[in-house]
Amino acid sequence: MESHFELNEVTSKLPKHLHKFVVKQPYDEYTAQNQAVWRYVMRMNVDYLGRVAHNSYLDGLKKTGISVESIPHMEGMNRILKEIGWAAVSVDGFIPPNAFMEFQAYNVLVIASDIRTIDHIEYTPAPDIIHEAAGHAPIIANPEYAEYLRRFGEIGAKAISSAKDYEMYEAIRLLSILKEDPNSTQKEIDEAQEKVEWLQDNMGELSEMAQIRNLHWWTVEYGLIGSLENPKIYGAGLLSSIGESKWCMKEEVKKVLYSIEAANVSFDITKPQPQLFVTPDFAHLSLVLEQFANKMAIRTGGLKGVEKLIDSKNLGTIELSTGIQVSGVFTNVITDENNKPIYVQTTGPTALANRDKELIGHGTNYHAEGFGSPIGKLKGINIPIENMSPRDLKAYGIYEGEQVVLEFEGGVKVEGEVITGTRDLRGRILLISFKNCTVTHGDALLFHPDWGVYDMAVGVDVVSAFAGPADVNSFGDIGKVSETKTHKIHYSESDKKLYSLYSEVRNIRETGEVSEKRIQEIFETLQSSYKNDWLLSLELLELAIENDLSIKENIKSYLEKLKSNKCYSSLIENGLHLLPEHSI
Repeated sequence: MESHFELNEVTSKLPKHLHKFVVKQPYDEYTAQNQAVWRYVMRMNVDYLGRVAHNSYLDGLKKTGISVESIPHMEGMNRILKEIGWAAVSVDGFIPPNAFMEFQAYNVLVIASDIRTIDHIEYTPAPDIIHEAAGHAPIIANPEYAEYLRRFGEIGAKAISSAKDYEMYEAIRLLSILKEDPNSTQKEIDEAQEKVEWLQDNMGELSEMAQIRNLHWWTVEYGLIGSLENPKIYGAGLLSSIGESKWCMKEEVKKVLYSIEAANVSFDITKPQPQLFVTPDFAHLSLVLEQFANKMAIRTGGLKGVEKLIDSKNLGTIELSTGIQVSGVFTNVITDENNKPIYVQTTGPTALANRDKELIGHGTNYHAEGFGSPIGKLKGINIPIENMSPRDLKAYGIYEGEQVVLEFEGGVKVEGEVITGTRDLRGRILLISFKNCTVTHGDALLFHPDWGVYDMAVGVDVVSAFAGPADVNSFGDIGKVSETKTHKIHYSESDKKLYSLYSEVRNIRETGEVSEKRIQEIFETLQSSYKNDWLLSLELLELAIENDLSIKENIKSYLEKLKSNKCYSSLIENGLHLLPEHSI
């Protein structure tokens, strides 16, 4: 089946379930004002960030093919990114955290296809192409940082969410969409803001995903590098925000040495950050990431890992000490007096795997109603089943055709006729199947003979627990695209006329065919019909200066008057700063 987006050496490795998040970049929908916003922000960035950003930034802009003059085409970016082993795809705003991380694990940047409006030119609460393309992409040209990003995605994709995390994701997604849409009502924004704030105050214990998102925020998005006294910027949120890139350097913003403690420091995506974390170098980022991973259920397993999966109410996987993996929605765990899991249970489609590859005959069609299995050692027998030789198994009656009663130390009892066993390539037994089987724990019936063949996973301990399936092919189309879509902005006829002027000025700049009379006419139209538009006046002044037009003093005076409006006084001042000082 043909993909709906361009495949190259990197994107062709993406698993199919991620394809649904990719959208076509709506390049034809970018207005000429959108292009002017991109150019303004990028010119400001190159001018200012050349002094305060990590030295990889400006080199990275060149290496990743990002132009100051126009919004990048995804296809063009990809042709250059593949030279450093990465790729980019276009998505609709925020996507679910696990999917976002998984893209990153495959060396693919997800780039929100929309661009901020002029009203949010300094900072936008919504992800946009300035943030993603001009913020994230340049720094990945640094090999050490690129490997950190990939590794972060690999680990983050396995982080277990809580049921509330997805609700928070949807709430933040809606709020960011509403805030970026000039047609939203204040009532809609206020209600969405209240929902986010309520959830932030009622999340309970932070899940693994919430914690690793904090680490992502304080490094990949808002990270500083170097010394506490003189840090440089490398976080994409700062690199793409001309407001925050200056704000963050002020003494009012507290600078803290980056450590694993940042995992417990939450953030508000809709506001400038009151404190930031500083890493001494990129290697330190990887050190902290591994420290955090060591605390995750993927490495610790145990009861807590199973409980995290139950709390998530989402597809997850446990791995037992033999290497057998059980993937499904976990709904129950029975423990012994020492708080060790002795029986786990899923509900609904479940798949069994080993080394992330589904066991033949044990997919979701076969285990459509769920799966349950005891964990631990047999009562009164020192040697675990997984360590038994064929001779041991025969001695204890665990042999094909034999009727057997297996009583586990935790009190789970399996009674039935052994059909067969499944082993891995090294000969370790993973699974024993029974017919006419009854499984009980005290008075609780866990499996009845009428339910068919009972497959018992073999393992003493739960050594790992993580989000998602062991084999990505086991469950087909996993994950879901949000039903809340980014709003398409509706433009008035007046807006469209303004954008046609932006387009004309852009064409004049690119062709070099400058007419003072036409510049004068456009300027007069702005003064009479678009009194709050400052950006096009700046572009007119730039042309007037470069071509030494007599109108330049009038445009400069007009912009000085517009500066009285505090909403964009600093924006105009910053724009004037980019023009040759000796020319006016």
